[in-house]
Amino acid sequence: MAEGPGALLGLLISAPVLAIFLFPAAYAQKETPAAPSVVQPGAPGEPSRTLPPSTRPTVPHLSQADVAFMQGMIMHHSQAVEMTAMIPSRTENKDVRSLGAKISSSQMDEINFMKRWLVTRREATSMTMPGMPEMDMSGQAMPPMPGMLTAKQMEALRQAKGAEFDRLFLSGMIQHHNGALVMVKELFDTPGAGQDADLFNFATDADNTQRAEIRIMQGMLEQNSLVERR
Repeated sequence: MAEGPGALLGLLISAPVLAIFLFPAAYAQKETPAAPSVVQPGAPGEPSRTLPPSTRPTVPHLSQADVAFMQGMIMHHSQAVEMTAMIPSRTENKDVRSLGAKISSSQMDEINFMKRWLVTRREATSMTMPGMPEMDMSGQAMPPMPGMLTAKQMEALRQAKGAEFDRLFLSGMIQHHNGALVMVKELFDTPGAGQDADLFNFATDADNTQRAEIRIMQGMLEQNSLVERR
């Protein structure tokens, strides 16, 4: 017997309702998706922490400490590159040459990154004013950067050759790297600083890299000392 229009309409209406009763789990999953977790990276040596799902992303405020850190680190890296440039004419030590080439390449790349970071944010790439190398942009005398070699130390490095150059270079670069670690710590210890994602990643990577290179250079110094005693 042919079904009437009313029966057909009832069948069409009841089909979705029947599906809900037959597959309740599937409908429940679609209605209540799991809230994503938000993880905030910790500073060097500190663990990350999970933030509540209600956390909303915000653009971090650019701190003046961030700008000063990048400007200062450009100057800091530049002296390290100047030190490595002396290596080819002053030592035949293959380990020192190899390490120096690595430091020079990585720090030049980092200098270029820091300059791009500053230019993108319309900040000067140097904290010094033209014709006033010892003054910052506010006109105040600049304190020495942590770990920077003095003019006397740099001159002694220029005059040294062979094993004496190796010793002065390695000890001087360890001093230099330790100064960079101080600069990174001071950045993260400053309230509101180090929140920019690019700067945070750069400073954290620089901290890890320089700690590793310090261990390598300390090992090279100890090895050279053993050779000298034989």
